[in-house]
Amino acid sequence: MSTEQGLDARRATGAHAARVAARTVELRKVYGRGEAAVHALAGVTLDIHAGRFTAIMGPSGSGKSTLMHCLAGLDAATSGRVLLGDTDLTALGDRQLTTVRRDRVGFVFQAFNLLPQLTALENILLPLELAGRRPDQPWLDQIVDVLGLGQRLRHRPSELSGGQQQRVAVARALVTRPDVVFADEPTGNLDSRSGNELLGFLRRSVHDYGQTIVMVTHDPVAASYADRVVLLADGALAGEIFRPTPDAVLDALRRLGV
Repeated sequence: MSTEQGLDARRATGAHAARVAARTVELRKVYGRGEAAVHALAGVTLDIHAGRFTAIMGPSGSGKSTLMHCLAGLDAATSGRVLLGDTDLTALGDRQLTTVRRDRVGFVFQAFNLLPQLTALENILLPLELAGRRPDQPWLDQIVDVLGLGQRLRHRPSELSGGQQQRVAVARALVTRPDVVFADEPTGNLDSRSGNELLGFLRRSVHDYGQTIVMVTHDPVAASYADRVVLLADGALAGEIFRPTPDAVLDALRRLGV
């Protein structure tokens, strides 16, 4: 690579790193009313950078899952704004939100959420089927190859291990080329080997394909796969860690009383 090409690459990388995939502005979420009201989020302003792996952590009840659900358009804000790219999710109606979630967001859940009557391939393609879109075959083939699912596509979930089911869920999340993939405790039902393999796949999707990942986790080892850890406490931002290690995450969580 020439010096000029190297400079161009660094400029492109810098521009890419600065792009914001999702954002919250003074985000507040309150459940209930009066004395029974629970303030799950208390004015959170946060940028999620494109092409990066962000982990959200904090004590139980800190608001981490609520934050992710609001970012993904699964839960409505009480006040403040949530943006996916330039789209203000807080200004959309239910039908528009459904379209955004289907076309621009991918989800990976702890419980896999695969349809038992469908094969692995049918589960992977389900978001495209619902949108009336045909798969990008080269992209589908690449995902299947990277996730090692080539010999499992005709199997139903009951015929797959937990790790294989979660890989199908990851393939389903990636197949639409979403703006952001949200992962909620994705390794919670996996043994350590399957969990580490899954985290490696997520890391590779960021590094090789420029995917944006937001993951809620309680596991410091899982968080160490991320580029950045965002810490929450009592519904507010409590710090962040860049290039996290398990020890650095553990120390930060201890300071938060976890």
